[in-house]
Amino acid sequence: MTDPATILIVDDEKHTRDGLRLALEDDFDCYVASNAAEALEHLKHDGVDVMLTDLRLGADDGMKLLEQALGMPKAPVCIMMTAYGSVDTAVEAMRRGAYHFVTKPLNLDEVELLVKRALRSRTLEHENKVLKQQVEQKYSIEGILGKADTLKPILETIQQVAPTRATVLIEGESGTGKELVARAIHNLSGRPKAKLITVHCAALSPQILESELFGHEKGSFTGAQERRIGRFELADGGTLFLDEIGEIDAATQVKLLRALGEQTIERVGGSKPIKVDVRVVAATNKDLAKMVEEGKFREDLYWRLRVVTVHMPPLRTRKGDIPVLAEHFLRELAVANGKNFKPLGEDALPVLMTYDWPGNVRELRAAIEHGVVMSNSTRVTAKHLPSYLAQPGGLGWRVPVSPSQPGSAGTEPTTAAKAEFDVHEMEKQLILEALERAGNNRSEAAELLNMSRRTLQRKLKEMGMVRKHRKRKNPA
Repeated sequence: MTDPATILIVDDEKHTRDGLRLALEDDFDCYVASNAAEALEHLKHDGVDVMLTDLRLGADDGMKLLEQALGMPKAPVCIMMTAYGSVDTAVEAMRRGAYHFVTKPLNLDEVELLVKRALRSRTLEHENKVLKQQVEQKYSIEGILGKADTLKPILETIQQVAPTRATVLIEGESGTGKELVARAIHNLSGRPKAKLITVHCAALSPQILESELFGHEKGSFTGAQERRIGRFELADGGTLFLDEIGEIDAATQVKLLRALGEQTIERVGGSKPIKVDVRVVAATNKDLAKMVEEGKFREDLYWRLRVVTVHMPPLRTRKGDIPVLAEHFLRELAVANGKNFKPLGEDALPVLMTYDWPGNVRELRAAIEHGVVMSNSTRVTAKHLPSYLAQPGGLGWRVPVSPSQPGSAGTEPTTAAKAEFDVHEMEKQLILEALERAGNNRSEAAELLNMSRRTLQRKLKEMGMVRKHRKRKNPA
């Protein structure tokens, strides 16, 4: 049997309190209070489900008591009692959150019926809240937010694959949340107390990457002054996340293939096999299948990595998630920047929904942070967002095409010319502009361009731009 509901009766007239208590105590646990102070003590300590209170409590204000009760962490359902001449005030109480009101003299049968209705309403409200939390939990895992149909199967795959030992390959453009997926898989894996070790493969040279992954023995190469434990050993019993797996060189691919197949590694310069228990999750923004066809990635390693594949869709295909993501970032970044939470203005959401987001969720987060920092009003409006979002040309650091350039108005180029311009000139202009915005700091420029610093270095070399953008050294 469930415990009976708790009713708090608040009235400064003793005969009203006693009459209500006698009428209700057969079905409910009843408390009585003659003033607001007594009522608040019961509300704080007795888990009140329904509060019946008069609008006039002698020197106390029943409306103020209503507001205090509704502000409690577990607020009761509030029913107001009033004389006929105070009906307008009772209606105002309902606007402020009261469930209903009854007029004096009281009809006890009517009061009992109203209390039971109030309790049913409270139960339904609680069930709806729980159901909503369950739905939100189902479609929000470890910070992966969204309700779009494209995201639902991904979250279901994460929940299905996480408890297993299967290797997972996460595909998707930069900024789509691949690392969040890896973290979710680890945290739901049954190994959450073990370590999640991350390696950004593109940021390391082949020799350093091999040492980072497998470790090295003292003296195994120039500069190896002591033994180093690699990431595989550090992740023993946990998860190893290999980001930008498409950037690793052929020799490291061979060693990685053996590690995956045999759960055994050897340190650089060593000959002793070391057993490891590591679950590997890899991510790439490249088309690994195409790289296999071109001979740039081992086919056997490819199939080892993609036992289960998770493809993170770009934000432009899941725009229905933008309102959810935007509100999440507004709250998170307000706290991070020491600001009060401010909702989006009516003119801001259309701007966010229209833009194509080539930088995906990462770019959206940056745009929202810009709005949070720049807002000097009660809302984050369109004028507080980065100005480039409203421009048809795309990213803010994209250089507009001048009339003298190919592709400008009135000079429609051939298809071949368009391709030549798109591949070379536009990419060069993007890099130039990113370097300028970053003050020639290549790490910051690479982040603006959504690529690794290593990739940016290679492109600069291919374009003959290495010296042109090298920082000048201060004269001795």
